[in-house]
Amino acid sequence: MITFPNAKINLGLNIVERRQDGYHNIETIFFPIPLTDVLEIVSARGAETSLTCYGNAVDCPVEKNLVMKAYRMMADRFDLPPVAMYLYKHIPDGAGLGGGSSDAAHALIMLNRLFDLGLADDELAAMAATLGADCAFFIYNRPMLATGIGNVLSPVEVNLKGKTLLLVKPPEGMDTRTAYSRVVPAPATDDLGLTVSRPVETWDGLVVNDFEPSVFAALPKLWLIKSQLMDSGAEYSAMSGSGTTVFGIFNNDKLAESAADTFTDCATFVLHL
Repeated sequence: MITFPNAKINLGLNIVERRQDGYHNIETIFFPIPLTDVLEIVSARGAETSLTCYGNAVDCPVEKNLVMKAYRMMADRFDLPPVAMYLYKHIPDGAGLGGGSSDAAHALIMLNRLFDLGLADDELAAMAATLGADCAFFIYNRPMLATGIGNVLSPVEVNLKGKTLLLVKPPEGMDTRTAYSRVVPAPATDDLGLTVSRPVETWDGLVVNDFEPSVFAALPKLWLIKSQLMDSGAEYSAMSGSGTTVFGIFNNDKLAESAADTFTDCATFVLHL
């Protein structure tokens, strides 16, 4: 069985408050995008479960990979037989795009189907949430307003059909814990779900990512990328998650492709929504 775990972007990201457990309550909209990894799961030939990774280098021991953790959790609960898993990584790591979380969620979905476990999406989402704050989103894989630590989800209407998305990922990275440590939490002042229901060209200054000021201060190149995207004709631009991908939403492919050509030292992805 083969599936294609997709990435996401954050439309707005408000860091609302620091919790007593050390995590942060947030408000954001997760929006699925058509940039994918490839995950295959088949019956193992031997007695051991394996995970083989290809494509982009994954700086993570196999047993700590979220795909393997997803299998171990499902196997412990349902006494599953061993499987062989093959993961081709195309979504950049450390990019704010949720690639690892998506891989894990799609592994749960595949195992549920492969072994006819009969789990509903809500049950899978509850399991996924124990693997990572944004894993549950990828079970539903439609625009969702996320609150809590990113695990409390409610559907939201966001219409980007016909738009073109340009992702720009520089080589520089930002540790998520470090990014959180530099943000001063504050309650959101606008209704994010209502704001994104309006035309994209009205979002600038209203749909904000609270990580941007501190992350841009540490990595000024990201601010330059965002400015360049807007100067190239993007209707809206922002950093996704805690970075370091910056995206621009364009009216057509030609504008986005022309802008992508200017980022010669970055990974770029032009995606039709």
